[in-house]
Amino acid sequence: MTEAVALRTARRRYVTVSVLFWLPLGLAIAPQLLLFTERGMTLAAIAGFFAAHSLTAVVLELPTGGLSDVLGRRAILVTAGLLDLAAFTMVSLGTTAWVLALGMAVKGAGRALSSGPAEAWYVDTVQAAAGPDADLRTGLARGSAATSAALAVGTLVGGALPWLLGLGPDPGARLSRATSDLVLPLSVPVLLAAVVDVVLVVYVLTALPEPPRPPAGLRAVLRGVPATVWSGLRLGGHDVLVRRILLSAGAAGGALATVELLSPGRAAAVAGDAETGAVLFAGLACAGFVCSALGSHLAPLAARVAGGAHAVLISLGAGACGLLLLAATAPFHGALPLGLAAVGFVLVYLGLGAAGPNENDLLHRRVSPAGRATALSVQSLALQLVAGLTGLLVGALPSGPLPWLLGSAVLAAGALLWIRTGEPAATGAPDPDRTLEAQGS
Repeated sequence: MTEAVALRTARRRYVTVSVLFWLPLGLAIAPQLLLFTERGMTLAAIAGFFAAHSLTAVVLELPTGGLSDVLGRRAILVTAGLLDLAAFTMVSLGTTAWVLALGMAVKGAGRALSSGPAEAWYVDTVQAAAGPDADLRTGLARGSAATSAALAVGTLVGGALPWLLGLGPDPGARLSRATSDLVLPLSVPVLLAAVVDVVLVVYVLTALPEPPRPPAGLRAVLRGVPATVWSGLRLGGHDVLVRRILLSAGAAGGALATVELLSPGRAAAVAGDAETGAVLFAGLACAGFVCSALGSHLAPLAARVAGGAHAVLISLGAGACGLLLLAATAPFHGALPLGLAAVGFVLVYLGLGAAGPNENDLLHRRVSPAGRATALSVQSLALQLVAGLTGLLVGALPSGPLPWLLGSAVLAAGALLWIRTGEPAATGAPDPDRTLEAQGS
């Protein structure tokens, strides 16, 4: 296989895995909360389910990244797919609070396992075929765009399926009766998500080869994972560029938390009632994923025009300006404020989508294969922690422009980190003294 064919094959398989992993999550976005309500769960119980998911993901984020670096990418991806399969099955068919809580916790474990191995596999494969200076940005951008597209399609399908099942002869009602209310119309998209996870597991096993690793016994795993995690944390503390990337990921998490928490209420206010507002928000979420996909697609062009670090600065700055527009239009109604708010919404997702692949291209040139998945897990953990903290602050602030301004300030702070690009660390050139391998030696 020639080098060019190997690179195209790796990109195609990475894009396919990205679609297969994120499509199930998209399918569950729209019906999940309503399904819990249909099962008779209170708002407090539902909040507990989501807390179980978030806490599990945060606690396992770094250890599972270390497992991927010790045991291999494919084994961890398969495990993540199997956990998601079990989680979606429990969520779709569960009728008691403890089953639903367990399903959400298992889903959090799958999310933690999946936060790095697919991308690490792609980078490992490309660099093995074309050397350490191979182009990574194009494949990373396509994978990010595919992720956003899968979430957009999944959100639309997951929201439309229960509605379609209620049309005509009402097959949804007949399905509920036939299963004694075990399978509701709202369960169908979540069950479909479980089916896609079966396809994901089969595809990973058959299409993602990786070099054989030395046999790892339990003692070696227990010894290797903490060492790899500690090396990842040390790199974030000592390498200026990596620290900048991690802080930028946190800023992006704060911006996303702001938009995701405030947009549903704003959509309901525009629509006039909660039900219509929910439909409007589903459309907004889909539009956000599409804009993110477009931004990811444009990331290589932005890097060619402005340079990788400057492209991150411009992208995050555009997102911060989008949040400023959303803040400025929050107190007003009418066609012009709504139009400006729509422009702000587009800028947020377009900017975040364009920043991600360029940040990760720089990150992968600073870490060794031995700690690549761990570095991605640290990045994901930074995003989740800042998102959680920002969400708490946004919820405590009075409604109006102020919460939007907080999100804009967080993202603007992330953008300002990239102003100093004259130092060697910001060029993306590998520094052998600052790789994870050197940190652990």
